[in-house]
Amino acid sequence: MRDKILDEEHLMFREAVEAFLVKEAVPKTEQWEKDGIVDREIWTKAGAMGLLCTDLPVEYGGMGIKDFRYNSIVTESMVKYGVSGPGFVLQNDVMAPYFETYFNEEQKKRWMSGIISGEIITAIAMTEPDTGSDLANIKTTAIKNGDHYILNGSKTYITNGILSDLVIVVAKTDPDAGHQGITLLMVERGMEGFERGKNLDKIGLKAQDTAELFFRDVKVPVANLLGEEGMGFYYLMHNLPQERLSIAVGSLAGAEKAFSDTMTYVKERKAFGRPISKFQNTRFKMAEMQTEITIARSFVDECIMELNENQLSNEKASMAKYWITEMSGRVIDQCLQLHGGAGYMSEYPIAKAYTNARVSRIFGGTNEIMKEIIGRSMGL
Repeated sequence: MRDKILDEEHLMFREAVEAFLVKEAVPKTEQWEKDGIVDREIWTKAGAMGLLCTDLPVEYGGMGIKDFRYNSIVTESMVKYGVSGPGFVLQNDVMAPYFETYFNEEQKKRWMSGIISGEIITAIAMTEPDTGSDLANIKTTAIKNGDHYILNGSKTYITNGILSDLVIVVAKTDPDAGHQGITLLMVERGMEGFERGKNLDKIGLKAQDTAELFFRDVKVPVANLLGEEGMGFYYLMHNLPQERLSIAVGSLAGAEKAFSDTMTYVKERKAFGRPISKFQNTRFKMAEMQTEITIARSFVDECIMELNENQLSNEKASMAKYWITEMSGRVIDQCLQLHGGAGYMSEYPIAKAYTNARVSRIFGGTNEIMKEIIGRSMGL
């Protein structure tokens, strides 16, 4: 992140985050990628360092800071040092707003301290095998039976799917009510009938555990209802601007890192007796990428400050998610091209950046959905 919108406290926080990652995560990243999952210990260490859910209340161990710049520092620092395994960004940017806004007092006492300390790893289960962006057509049901809901269904592509201890499950409590029948339930590790599939093998983000989840007559106590019954769709839509801005932040950081690595490479790599940076094509390509990155940084910074003021609209967050993930894809692809054959070799960071970046145009709502949201906001 450029220092334009950061003050001294942010810079100190960034220094601490980067030092933590260099010491605790970077040396283990290669093994995590081979294993397809990180050690749980990295979560509790991150919690002890104050890297998790900084906006949650001080009384539960958080920092109580309503400032998305801190979240962005964690995201960008992880990208900068190639640490893609721990799902901190999901817990910080996607999950935390649900907990703060919709947990009742009993739920806060039960779970919030563990979430902040990293002892409780969280996930959200929306996507189903036959249902992606169309949440109104999910098939997972939760039928109330006395003091429990009986949960049945399955979810797929769930980040933190293997490690998660507490999962927000999106289900239909009224299967005939469309959006108004959607409810959010907190499902805990160990509940009878809650099973996980295999850790899915992805083309990128290799160290990040992603899994299928299965629910077979799971008895979920009414006490685990998140917010109000039938309000789930509203809650999901309310929290989407921050999630989509978070994706934009990570994508921009990926483009900046790829560009920086490529700048070093083109200055060192020689062809026809001179550095390839001296060729006009290289200069033009680098100039184009620098321009796009600069424009994106200005827009992201503006969105961050609007989010801090609760002024970031759904359509503007959709613009950020759509355009910046597309821009990042273009930049990283061009950076790989400038690496030549070396760019296709896994030992070079640009190869990993290429595969890691691709999913950003899919999750958090596909970019086609982003364009639909933007178009509708224009009255089209």
